[in-house]
Amino acid sequence: MMKSVLKIISFTALVLTLAPSFLVFWGYIEPSLSKILMLIGTIVWFGTASFWMNKTEENEEEVI
Repeated sequence: MMKSVLKIISFTALVLTLAPSFLVFWGYIEPSLSKILMLIGTIVWFGTASFWMNKTEENEEEVI
């Protein structure tokens, strides 16, 4: 359950990292706001993705 929530937050942060560049290109937001949104998205992405990426399933046994 917690892993699913972290994935949703991570992918939302990834969109927050990518979307502002298009919004600036189309003239909806200013570049300064874009930089702030992209920074927030990057920090949240690295803060949440590290908990679920490249982890083995807890139910799997380790193979030695």
